[in-house]
Amino acid sequence: MSAGRRQASDASSAGWIVVATFLALVALTAALVAAFRNSTDIADRFAREEEQHLVQRFIERSERQILDAGKLQLVWDEAVTKLNAPDAEAWSRNFIAGYFWGSHHVDHIYHVRGNGQMVRCWKGAQLSQDCRYDQLQQTVQDLIGQSLRKDVVAGDVQAWRRLGPLNWPVGKKGLPLSVGASAMFRIDGRPAIIAVASVVPDVTPSLLKCAPDYIVLVRKVDRKVIADLQSSLLLDDVRVTMAPETAVKRNLLAITDTRGGTIGWIGWKSKPPGPAILRQTAPLLAIYILFFVGVVAGGAIIVRRMRRTTSELMASEAQAQHNALHDAMSGLPNRAHFMQRLRQELAACVARRELGDVFVAYVDIDRFKVVNDTLGHHVGDELVRQVAIRLRRSLPLGDFLSRFGGDEFVLMRRSTGGRTAADMLGRQLMSLAREPFIISGHSLEITLSCGISWGPDQSEDPGELLRRADIALYRAKQRGRARYRRFTRDMDASVKLRREMEMELRRAIARDELTLAFQPIVTAADGTIEGFEALLRWPHPERGSIRPGLFVPVAEQAGLMIPLGAWVLRRVFVECRDWPDCDISVNLSPLQIMASDFLQSIDDLVRETGADPRRYVLEVTEGIMLDRSEHVIEVLKGLKYRGFRIALDDFGIGYSSLSYLRSFQFDRIKIDRSFVQNIEADLDAHAILRAIVALGHTLRMKVVAEGVETPMQRALVQAAGCQMIQGHLFWEAMPAPDARALMDGGAETIIAAAAIG
Repeated sequence: MSAGRRQASDASSAGWIVVATFLALVALTAALVAAFRNSTDIADRFAREEEQHLVQRFIERSERQILDAGKLQLVWDEAVTKLNAPDAEAWSRNFIAGYFWGSHHVDHIYHVRGNGQMVRCWKGAQLSQDCRYDQLQQTVQDLIGQSLRKDVVAGDVQAWRRLGPLNWPVGKKGLPLSVGASAMFRIDGRPAIIAVASVVPDVTPSLLKCAPDYIVLVRKVDRKVIADLQSSLLLDDVRVTMAPETAVKRNLLAITDTRGGTIGWIGWKSKPPGPAILRQTAPLLAIYILFFVGVVAGGAIIVRRMRRTTSELMASEAQAQHNALHDAMSGLPNRAHFMQRLRQELAACVARRELGDVFVAYVDIDRFKVVNDTLGHHVGDELVRQVAIRLRRSLPLGDFLSRFGGDEFVLMRRSTGGRTAADMLGRQLMSLAREPFIISGHSLEITLSCGISWGPDQSEDPGELLRRADIALYRAKQRGRARYRRFTRDMDASVKLRREMEMELRRAIARDELTLAFQPIVTAADGTIEGFEALLRWPHPERGSIRPGLFVPVAEQAGLMIPLGAWVLRRVFVECRDWPDCDISVNLSPLQIMASDFLQSIDDLVRETGADPRRYVLEVTEGIMLDRSEHVIEVLKGLKYRGFRIALDDFGIGYSSLSYLRSFQFDRIKIDRSFVQNIEADLDAHAILRAIVALGHTLRMKVVAEGVETPMQRALVQAAGCQMIQGHLFWEAMPAPDARALMDGGAETIIAAAAIG
């Protein structure tokens, strides 16, 4: 009986365990369902709030765009004088109503006084008698008052000028600052954007004798605005209503006016994540129950698998650690591993000087790029592997060899002897390249260059020790390759390299060793070549091709920009003298323009070379126009008088004030490549591009888009109105004979350009 009782007791205990397990499972499941439900509700609420924030930011951005457009157009001496002149209606139709209606789709435009009293109004681009100004007069007066609050005035306010009963903000140059404000309000029963912007001078502050007039811009929230909102924010079924929608699946945002009153609602189909989460998690609940039961029955199997998984993870982690510290191609330690080891060895030698020195040898393969270019990268990769094998097999076991990438190897050796040991190491490394390498049937006779440093004698810092070895390698390359060099104290890389580059640049200018490359500029419509831009190149006999970004700053600091600029102009005038009829663009340095004898020097060059100035477009940057000095303006006018055309280069990245565009009539503006490179994905970049093109057309300037590299970029800049295009989509910069041959191709050139586009 006792055994039976024990069995019964065991069975009862097991039953209670099963019941308890079941009840615990039920309770846990209920808790999980409640937690999931609460989580989805929170996710839905956050998603709806985020959608509302996005719509609110879109409305605020639309307000700012209308206001900023108004401020940009109305900071203008001519606007101050023309708005109240006898011919104000004709002038305003072209430069106020026509501009805002055509460029920004403004529905209603009002000219008002500083107290909010209306002078005239336009509907679209036409003067209108049906103004219905009484429904927005109070809002306009509120916004005018808001625009003059000190906490909303934009710009660097230096002082406040008394204009009648008003205090008006004044900037650094004594010019009155533009003020304005924007808001939402209801017109004709529908929400609309309203913006007020002051009309102030940009050059002559004395024109503003009393409180300035304002221009009021009204843009209704119509189908186009809703379509822009829908496409920008990826929302569905966006509608504007005068009463809140009650559908559960709809999200709403109340539109409020300046006084906090609701003037309408924007509604759209909400995309809550909660239902999708519930649908995804419902099957997991059933799987969870089965899994829980399976855990009770198959615990031993899972434990065994966990142990196996743990061992596999440990092996995988060890492999990952090895990969993180070794080069995949050669199997050698990489830079990170080398620096760890170098740090350890240096610390040991610093602590115990009797251990000797740590020698670092920076090695690379001479003219490795030639091997890649002539025999292919697969041969170059195999050469790197064979060099690694030869180094590893030939050097003592205690040496630590690593590969930093490309054809760069770095060796570490602990030894004694200073310079003598460094010379021995260098000779050993040089001897490794005596025998040729046989790769894919090619016998490659290569040489190595090496730079050696050692510490703690020369440095106790691992990074500095490696840098000094790299400097010594550079010196070995300078001395003709196939040799090693020990680092010495006189190898000051930065100062010496700049000094050497300065001397070499002087020599290159004197010996006529610089060259020009020419990049075609084509018409946007059909790819016809309009002309070329001359670009300076320096093919250094030892350093290879040196980018202008490296040697132009050296030329500027060394006072070489004027002779360098004269060399470029002379070479362009000579090389392009007998080319077929086309434009040749040349960049001018600000230092050239600021030189007192620049016009005389260019006259001498024209007489010397027989060049026709009408064929050349001289490009200047926005920086030269910053101060609008009389000298700069006189030089530019003098160039135009001689027949040259003037282009404004890299437009859009310089200075925010555009008033200098009215101080000098440029023939072209070249849009900087930064506005073109991300135009496919950035709506704001596309809008800025359209605005720049519209500005150029308004000022009767041709517009060139730089940096066009894809057909999509070409289509977008052409749609924006750019007449000419420059970029790698058509041609890269090429030597003068190739450019001349391209022009001689005639109709074939045009066909080829169109095909490429």
